[in-house]
Amino acid sequence: MLDGLRILVLEDEFLIAADVEQLCRDYGAGEVVVAGDLAEIEPEHVAAQFDAAIVDLMLSGTSTLGFASRLRESGLPFIFASGHSEVDELKTAFPEIRLVSKPFSGEDLVEAVAAACGRGPLA
Repeated sequence: MLDGLRILVLEDEFLIAADVEQLCRDYGAGEVVVAGDLAEIEPEHVAAQFDAAIVDLMLSGTSTLGFASRLRESGLPFIFASGHSEVDELKTAFPEIRLVSKPFSGEDLVEAVAAACGRGPLA
């Protein structure tokens, strides 16, 4: 489902980040880059470096909504994967972006990323 995709994972919990990275690789992602802090990312280059992103709503106590707005403006497909409950704010600001709530199943996450990239559901 993710064959060849270059995926950015914004996640500050090490074990979750490692699981998501392996999950993406298991489903064929070509490259997976994990960042635990927005300071590790150059927003102006993200769209050129990646095909999709998985974004946690909070990284080390900092909201990622501004970063997500820049992703949307650049046209980079992305999803939110979060255990935070700002669902109403998220639905208002990003009604077209899917939220996969933690704890999530691997298939839910992969299907959401694939759908964001215009790829079909798992068989």
